[in-house]
Amino acid sequence: MKIMLDAGHGYTTAGKRSPDGMREYEFNRVVANYAKGLLEDYQNVTVYFAHSDKRDVPLKGRTDEANRLKVDCYVSIHANAYGSNWNDANGIETYVHPVRPKKTTELAKKIHRNLVIATGLKDRGLKEADFHVLRETEMSAVLAECGFMTNREDVKQLRSDTFRKTCAEAIVKGIADHFNLRKKTDAGTSPSKNPAPLPSKKGQYKVQVGAFDDKKNADELVDQLIKRGFPAYILFE
Repeated sequence: MKIMLDAGHGYTTAGKRSPDGMREYEFNRVVANYAKGLLEDYQNVTVYFAHSDKRDVPLKGRTDEANRLKVDCYVSIHANAYGSNWNDANGIETYVHPVRPKKTTELAKKIHRNLVIATGLKDRGLKEADFHVLRETEMSAVLAECGFMTNREDVKQLRSDTFRKTCAEAIVKGIADHFNLRKKTDAGTSPSKNPAPLPSKKGQYKVQVGAFDDKKNADELVDQLIKRGFPAYILFE
């Protein structure tokens, strides 16, 4: 399984920028780095970068390399913007090419849904666009926009290392689910048939698994947890 991650733009290539000066590539490259590390925990997975921290790779160079390597999927990571001033546009949107096979749409849906649920940002939907990286790639290709650099609240998240890790985890979860990837086992070890029980303490423990502005996203996460056998519920604050 070969996967190419593309941190959109570059240090000097034109990309989006927040009104207070944050460059898009700053976000994109960190998410790509985290995603690569997570993907390498899966069996039989090789991860390539379309971008470079040493030079700005042109779009044609990125897609040509993906096609030469015959990767199985191409995921381009971006942050969005609306104009150049602060405004209310916000949320997650994911793109596929207008002419694409069903398997590409399914991959995009999984990545998009995981990003929306994990980040708690507004769901702007799955969209179509004739972007070069979606048009010129010969494999399933998806472009994810992970929040708006022109929105004061979104950009706080985009600057957060925790949020960047969250985006990487969501993208990887979508890829792993779509391609049925399996985690590596620890080298030279095997799970114990009778693991030692954890020390027990009296009382009840509760775990918060998400915090969302949009109730629809909270409802969807609760539905997923309930289907897996967990007694989940929503607490309003």
